[in-house]
Amino acid sequence: MSNITFYSGEQFPLEMHKVRIVQKLNLPKVEDRLTAMEEAGFNTFLLKNENVFMDMLTDSGVNAMSDRQQAAMMQADDSYAGSATFTRLENKLEEIFGTKYFLPTHQGRASENIISQVLVKPNTIVPMNYHFTTSKAHITLNGGRVEEVFTDEALNLYSDAPFKGNMDIDKLNTLIEKEGAEKIAYVRMEAGTNLIGGQPFSLANLKEVRQVCDANDLLLVLDASLLADNLHFIKTREAAYKEASIRDITREITDLADITYFSARKLGNARGGAICTNNEEMYMAMREYITLYEGFLTYGGMSVREMEAIAVGLEETMDEEMINQGPEFIAFMTEELQKRGVPVITPAGGLGCHIDARAFVPHIEQADYPAGALAAAIYIASGARGMERGTMSEQRNEDGSELLANMELVRMAMPRRVFTLSQVKYVVDRIAWLYDNRELIEGIEFVEEPNVLRFFFGRLQAKSDWPERLAAKFREDFGDSL
Repeated sequence: MSNITFYSGEQFPLEMHKVRIVQKLNLPKVEDRLTAMEEAGFNTFLLKNENVFMDMLTDSGVNAMSDRQQAAMMQADDSYAGSATFTRLENKLEEIFGTKYFLPTHQGRASENIISQVLVKPNTIVPMNYHFTTSKAHITLNGGRVEEVFTDEALNLYSDAPFKGNMDIDKLNTLIEKEGAEKIAYVRMEAGTNLIGGQPFSLANLKEVRQVCDANDLLLVLDASLLADNLHFIKTREAAYKEASIRDITREITDLADITYFSARKLGNARGGAICTNNEEMYMAMREYITLYEGFLTYGGMSVREMEAIAVGLEETMDEEMINQGPEFIAFMTEELQKRGVPVITPAGGLGCHIDARAFVPHIEQADYPAGALAAAIYIASGARGMERGTMSEQRNEDGSELLANMELVRMAMPRRVFTLSQVKYVVDRIAWLYDNRELIEGIEFVEEPNVLRFFFGRLQAKSDWPERLAAKFREDFGDSL
């Protein structure tokens, strides 16, 4: 394990890799950060990366590749059909997942689109342990609806429950009994529930979900995009698997699913996606959509160089010393913020450190997007770019009213093998300062609001001059320090 106890008695993560290629970072002055935030419409997605010091928006497509991945990209076979690169990735997926059929896509949401096109019909239902923005959008666009079947513990922000991403089996059975199995398009399990703090499910729970699906002749679909983090948590938190290898845990998970799909921008540390299955009928039904939406069956919209990198990245994911750094860095950041009184989701999950915006800025009404305002304030105070995961990330109700999210979170993502511990400590310090000055933060409002996935490219404005006052306070306290 890379979480080392030092002679001083301190315990913190130790990077189990060395840096051989570096990129220069830019930390703009606070006045420039304020200007950049205003120009971005108070939406961190619209910030230019040249104005970002630490990009903690997401772990999607920004993870560091290994030397072995970079080397593998040089052997790529560019053949349009019959590519040896496709065969290498196909074989690796069969070796690790145990799946016979593989459909390549350009990323995870492309996989969601194809699965939804095939399986979701008007008025059908997709139960899931929690929704994700793009998965819900694809289901809705195809006439279906999402039913979240999470446990009561899932929305308990501060607890020591190890698997808050579990599906509630009693609620799932009740839903099937009420609606009828024929109305269930499929059951979706997300490894590392994104919108409630990267919280994992247990393998014991996945087995129970499988039993319900078998009893009702339902398909079980696994979103494995955040599987690496979930594997780490099963290994370290689920007693039955403490001695199991990551490879064996992976195989047991994928054997339980009828269809496994993932974004390789997360799982595999490259850029692409995949749908994997042993169900020939499902494979044949989805296959034609690959050529329609993605590309030929041997690349599916991906660069073959990326496919080579994915094959190596999946193999590296089987190494506990590789997949543990993300969760351990996140746990370190979570614990350091807790020491300073900052409200954060516990236990620490995967993907990133999640800040509870409703507790951070309780004076901001939920309709004024407290998580969005806090994300903007964190950037102004630090130059670090996080992501709103709250009401802004929801879609409005059909009548145009605001659908208030269950949680208002700001996610500070931890891309794998990218940041150093000193950089994490810097962000902790600036967030702690912001918490001490949280009364300065006020709400934001849309001035340009898309109908779908508005959090990606909608533009907002501050409802007062609070950003200017926040920047002035920063300058007062830190002087010329960045």
